[in-house]
Amino acid sequence: MNRNSKHPDRAPHRRRASATDRTKNSNGYRITGSWNARPNRPAVKPTSDRKAARRIAREMAGQGAYVIVEEHQGFGRWATWFEVDGPALVAERRAAAEEQRRRAAEERQRAEQAAAARRVAVERSERDRADLARLMVRPPVVREQCGRREARHFTGAQR
Repeated sequence: MNRNSKHPDRAPHRRRASATDRTKNSNGYRITGSWNARPNRPAVKPTSDRKAARRIAREMAGQGAYVIVEEHQGFGRWATWFEVDGPALVAERRAAAEEQRRRAAEERQRAEQAAAARRVAVERSERDRADLARLMVRPPVVREQCGRREARHFTGAQR
């Protein structure tokens, strides 16, 4: 029997079940970033893309936020997927940059010292060459009373 009083002879309409899946999508991610400057106002960014969740977490951590990435377990439950300590990463990056600047300054100072040492060596060698050239140009000097001449230098043929 039919409860439809308007058309008692007609069978009630029954909607067919759709073939699509009606279950809730449980592949969601929630990224929460909190900064030391504003701890009472964390930024919450939901997404369903795993790669986007990682990218957003990296960006927030790069800005100095402590980031918690949660994965949706279904039925309103969330489980922590991973956490990123942004302030520690920023401090580590600063320390590495400072160390690199210090090493570059030391290297620059060593290069300047080596260049100064080379300049001093070149000047000394030029001075020595000039002294030798003056010595080679001098005429022989009488050394003994007998009048025999001696040269200050010898070449191979005169020995």
